[in-house]
Amino acid sequence: MLRGLYTAASGMISQQHRHDTVTNNISNLNTPGYKEKSAVTHSFPDMLLRLSGVQDGGGRVVGKLNTGVFAEESLQINLQGDLMQTNQFSDFAIVSDIEVPGMTFDGSGKAMSADGNYVFQPQAFFTVQNTNGETRYTRDGQFKLDDEGFLTLPDGSRVLGANEQPFQLPAGMTFNKLTLTSDNQLVDVDTGVSAGQLLISVVDNPNNLVREGDGKFKLGDENVGVRTMDAGDRIELKQGYVERSNVDSAQSMVDLMSAARAYEANQKVIQFYDKSLDKAVNEIGRV
Repeated sequence: MLRGLYTAASGMISQQHRHDTVTNNISNLNTPGYKEKSAVTHSFPDMLLRLSGVQDGGGRVVGKLNTGVFAEESLQINLQGDLMQTNQFSDFAIVSDIEVPGMTFDGSGKAMSADGNYVFQPQAFFTVQNTNGETRYTRDGQFKLDDEGFLTLPDGSRVLGANEQPFQLPAGMTFNKLTLTSDNQLVDVDTGVSAGQLLISVVDNPNNLVREGDGKFKLGDENVGVRTMDAGDRIELKQGYVERSNVDSAQSMVDLMSAARAYEANQKVIQFYDKSLDKAVNEIGRV
């Protein structure tokens, strides 16, 4: 009976984690470049029930019994978000569909290799430098120019150029006269002089990045492959657009209600076991 209590309690904890994850997704519906998170749950190690008395002495398997679920980490879904036109010259969006030879990625951005291992589709990111001088990665391209002419995020992080230094607008140039060329050069439409390029980094497995907040990611403890965008990569940079969140609001509401109903179901199971224990202790125990 106590096993049933533990199973129901683990279910409540798991559904609470799922509910919190979906709530966070919904709250970031309008956050540029936000990537949806998905809660992952796994069953506790299975317990095999066996009957004794079989002649071969090995015991006969009659089924499995899961002892509850465990709420693991939330995985990031790195699907391309819709683009929203802003007509702001300092807004940029990345359209990324990087190919890996021999791999065909599904709708969630993963594929199965010949040796049976999952391979995740590489993703492109803007490269920024936070106020502590640390390198971070983001898909939020809603940039601003500060008083010194540096291209920054709203929190003050500076966007890096192709020379891996903070991108600074040359003296005498204005952003509303810069246009983006096919090779991602920002060129003054009047003079034809290039102001430089933005540094686009490609992360081989974006699931190994650590979400830091404010739409930024940092490298985790694992060996994360990061490289500069190559000419052959299927990456397009668009000026005057921002990438919207890839959260599906309708599906998120369904998931939210599903988590709440599952939580209530586990709660009723605990109430049932509580009544059964009460009867066993206070009524049957008197006999």
